[in-house]
Amino acid sequence: MSKFIIKPGNSLKGSVELQGAKNSALKLMAACILVRGKSDLYDVPQITDVEIMSDLLESMGISMTTNAPGHLGIDTPAHITPYAPYELVEKMRASVVVLGPLLATQGRARVSLPGGDDFGHRPIDIHIRALSELGADFQTSHGYIEASCKRLVGKRIVLDFPSHTATDNVLMAAVLAKGETVIENAAREPEIQDLADFLIKMGAKIDGAGTSRIVVQGVDTLRPASHSVIRDRVEAATFIAAAGLAGGEIEICGVRREYMDMLLEKVSQMGLVVESIENGIRVVSNGRLRSVDVATLPYPGVATDYKPLIVTMLSVADGAAIVSENLFAGRFRYVDELRRMGADIRTQGHHALIRGVDKLSGAQVRASDIRAGAALVVAGLAADSATTVLGGDHIDRGYEKFAQKLSFIGADIERVEE
Repeated sequence: MSKFIIKPGNSLKGSVELQGAKNSALKLMAACILVRGKSDLYDVPQITDVEIMSDLLESMGISMTTNAPGHLGIDTPAHITPYAPYELVEKMRASVVVLGPLLATQGRARVSLPGGDDFGHRPIDIHIRALSELGADFQTSHGYIEASCKRLVGKRIVLDFPSHTATDNVLMAAVLAKGETVIENAAREPEIQDLADFLIKMGAKIDGAGTSRIVVQGVDTLRPASHSVIRDRVEAATFIAAAGLAGGEIEICGVRREYMDMLLEKVSQMGLVVESIENGIRVVSNGRLRSVDVATLPYPGVATDYKPLIVTMLSVADGAAIVSENLFAGRFRYVDELRRMGADIRTQGHHALIRGVDKLSGAQVRASDIRAGAALVVAGLAADSATTVLGGDHIDRGYEKFAQKLSFIGADIERVEE
């Protein structure tokens, strides 16, 4: 177990370099199941979720090596074990994306029903329906998904919802399916485009990634490839929130502004000044934030991963705001922890009414998931005394050297092992 101790009072100043995107790196790692031989990934974040995915791939017989920080060599042999055990999958929901690649290459898969962050029920029916349309047969028993197929066959698939992980799964299955697959209502996140770019380097034929309609022409085989992970836009949002809460001026290097247009529009309405620089953005905070209403939506809308950070910023903003969660019903569970710090927040259904207070109160709080944990850490920057965030292991799942990076730009923060 670990905890973060944050002491307020310092404004932030300096620059921070973003890590590779967690939500891309994990899918790129799973994509290496599709080839035989060694692929190389660069700018992979050094986080716990990457370690879990590495353990999962190794349990299948895939070799993992590294020759420098941020590098992963992933060597897939001709024969692997198409089994994803409970003790690994229950730690991280993204593990379910091995299902599509295993079906495409092995014709069978046994994957534990996924776990991961605790913020409400998130069924994988959409994955199963889509892969069934490509020709896979499914049974669920004893907590496992049992899937089998002959060669998958391309088809037009309309997703019920533009799910990020379902789009990843179907895309990776389709690249080796026979014929053409069309994915309608596909997720449009930049991380989908990053996965498609990697698959294209492997020899896949994909058009339309990053739009709501992806067309895949199946090929017989793929080859190993090298690829650099895009930077993490949610980490960028975390440092934007830190600047808004602590005040000051920071540069966030590696972020692509066009990937965060809606969020940057909202924080600009809150009073932050966001300027483009050569390799990212500069964020300037010159006083108390203003309240604005926010609703989460599929990309390019405001991402649900941003919401705990936005709620925390609004908790000390001038005025009242309503935040609506349209994706995950349980994702207000961190609100009780913010209330312990003096936030005035009321929730009903998928809405939260937030009345900004002048200052939060330092308290001992507990992280319930990755982004909620990060939000509680940056909340400590706007408190009147020291804040202790327990459950730092949640934060480690998604953030590389989080305390060090915040400390480097002026925050008084310490990570303590227990």
